[in-house]
Amino acid sequence: MTGFKSALENALFRDLDYSAHLAEHPLHEFFGIDLGAYGDVETKREYGQHRRSPSDSEPFEAELDDLIRLHYLVLSRRVTTVLEFGVGKSTTVFADALTKNMHLHAKYVDAELRRSNQFELHSVENNDSWMTLVASQLPSDLKDRCHLHLCPLKVSEFDGRLCTYYHEVPNIAPDLIYLDGPDQFSAEGSVRGLTTAHPDRMPMSADILTIEHFLTPGTLIVVDGRTANARFLRSNFQRSWSYHHSSSMDQHFFELVEPPLGIYNRRQVDYCLGDEYYERVAARAD
Repeated sequence: MTGFKSALENALFRDLDYSAHLAEHPLHEFFGIDLGAYGDVETKREYGQHRRSPSDSEPFEAELDDLIRLHYLVLSRRVTTVLEFGVGKSTTVFADALTKNMHLHAKYVDAELRRSNQFELHSVENNDSWMTLVASQLPSDLKDRCHLHLCPLKVSEFDGRLCTYYHEVPNIAPDLIYLDGPDQFSAEGSVRGLTTAHPDRMPMSADILTIEHFLTPGTLIVVDGRTANARFLRSNFQRSWSYHHSSSMDQHFFELVEPPLGIYNRRQVDYCLGDEYYERVAARAD
């Protein structure tokens, strides 16, 4: 991609070559995609103004640029534990990348780091039939990597502001969080008659805010689209987050840039993110 890149976008994707990554990791084969017919794998697809309605049940077509970036991030950052809000094609991609990380890094992680959910993907979903469909399409050799959680979704408040929460969220400590759910129409309940279920409103998840103070330095959050939700998170986060919104990718990125908490977090930062992470911490402090 060309044009201006923020320091965070440059740090995350400076070495990403989409075509080369796909050649080495043929993610398109998971979804039966004909690359000849697909077109440029780096180009963002465009859709109509009402891409999904409350009654839609058909899965979206694969967007290879998004999937390649997610796969690349897990590998390049040596991610050990992923928390995914909203299951889909990304679930397969995360599982594949975590499996490859396990083969490459399990010996070090097991011996040197304090990671209780090593190379696990925990995916949260409130739509039972959709989760069942995604689970049925997972490659058999990746199923053990995936922990799918069916969680009720309810309208609630965060500091007096309308939002939604999943209930019975997995109690883990992720180093990468992907926010791509829930939709705005399926939450139960209301607050004084207000819900997110209006076609001119948008999803407003607050789950990450409730665990912010447990996240370790170096944690990365990727928000897919959902610009209003990303702005809501940014305005309510209390820790030192580096933030970038890429309009060309239609994604938001938050990296927790703080000095490590202790010896185990420092080892993880050193092994997974390297010296450049400390440069980003110093730049954030200036």
